[in-house]
Amino acid sequence: MSKEFKSDEDIKKFISEKPLKKILLLSGENSFNKTGAKKIFKEYLKKNEFKIFLKKKKLPEIDELEKIIETVGNFRPDLIIAIGGGCVMDLAKISSVITNSKNIKEDVINSNFIENKIKVLAIPTTAGSGAEVTSNAVIYLNKIKYSVEGPSVRPDYFFLKPELILSSNFYLDATACFDAISQSVESLFSINSNDESIMFAKKGLEILFGNFKDYFKNKSIQNSYKMLIGANFSGKAINISKTIAPHALSYPFTTLYGIPHGHAVSLTFNEILNFNFLNMNRSKNPTDLKLKYEILFNLTKTNNIEGLNSYFIKLKQDLGLEQDHKKLNINLISDKEKFFSGINSQRLKNNPIEIAKDDLEKIFKIQ
Repeated sequence: MSKEFKSDEDIKKFISEKPLKKILLLSGENSFNKTGAKKIFKEYLKKNEFKIFLKKKKLPEIDELEKIIETVGNFRPDLIIAIGGGCVMDLAKISSVITNSKNIKEDVINSNFIENKIKVLAIPTTAGSGAEVTSNAVIYLNKIKYSVEGPSVRPDYFFLKPELILSSNFYLDATACFDAISQSVESLFSINSNDESIMFAKKGLEILFGNFKDYFKNKSIQNSYKMLIGANFSGKAINISKTIAPHALSYPFTTLYGIPHGHAVSLTFNEILNFNFLNMNRSKNPTDLKLKYEILFNLTKTNNIEGLNSYFIKLKQDLGLEQDHKKLNINLISDKEKFFSGINSQRLKNNPIEIAKDDLEKIFKIQ
């Protein structure tokens, strides 16, 4: 498990007491200044030799990863501090375990990495992915999404600092929030779920459902911290169970149409919830799946699939997440083959109901 730092003083003490001669700070080019991270962490590191790498691209892409790995190889840090959203976390996590590769692309595709990793301290600037506690990282290679997965990929330490998410805009908060909610819901229904992941998913949803309206109405240190905790629980849940169909289907929406991850996940979320419910008899364990829907009904204070569908439609409206494909310039009919080739089959297999290509064509009316 990743160790949590509870305060700034904990981190300062850790940095000063550990033999950390060199520290690489990885963040986003815009968010590093906007969030206040630059001022805070330069103060932390004034007694250490440190280097800053600011990523420029919105997605974690292979060419930027190669630059980071080159920086790691030249600088040889004792610790990587990742301050940012899911993209920054993914780049930091992979560069901590693929540090001196002669064929980075091949190692990413095959999840080849070292066990004797560089330590990572992850500090999220969005209440979304929970990547600070997950043992997988995403990278895009030729617009195809790959996952580097393994226990050593998970950050060694994390710190939830609500001040760092106060400056983020409404849309970024909305996409991050829906990503966290979807992760918890998907974890609940994953064929890999167990008692522990279900506990984390339920805790995450209780916090997120109970606080997101206040957070978006009047963001504060208090409700920002609660949202970070909710997202953290969602990360802990999917670290055990992994995600299912909505995440599997989200990636081509991002690569083909440039739709941010959490928004992309929302575009198939209701359809998959309905599909799984209506095809419950195709599940290997219909009774278990029915019980999981009952859990979600209770968490959302709904009574049936129609009420649940309405709940999430309203939630997406509150978050301002456009669902109209035409308004988003999405054309699944003309782009059908490209769309299907971008689906993450690994995540699709975690869905409680097997989904074939014919099913997807019917669900999204692209026959």
